[in-house]
Amino acid sequence: MTDRYRIEAADAPERRGMLRPVLWLVLVLSAATNATMSGIGANPFVGAVFGLVTLACATALVVHHYRHRAR
Repeated sequence: MTDRYRIEAADAPERRGMLRPVLWLVLVLSAATNATMSGIGANPFVGAVFGLVTLACATALVVHHYRHRAR
């Protein structure tokens, strides 16, 4: 059964293949930067921004997993 509310692009499988590795890379880099900023006692707002980026990447990875898992 097709989902009439879902929009599929013609090149979606190719783009989907690159999304997860990029999200993982940004997640690791932002988590490391967040830990570094917290460790050296830098401006707390800078650490909070990197923390929010980390949280956003983790959320996007979870959503991507549940949308594209095998059924």
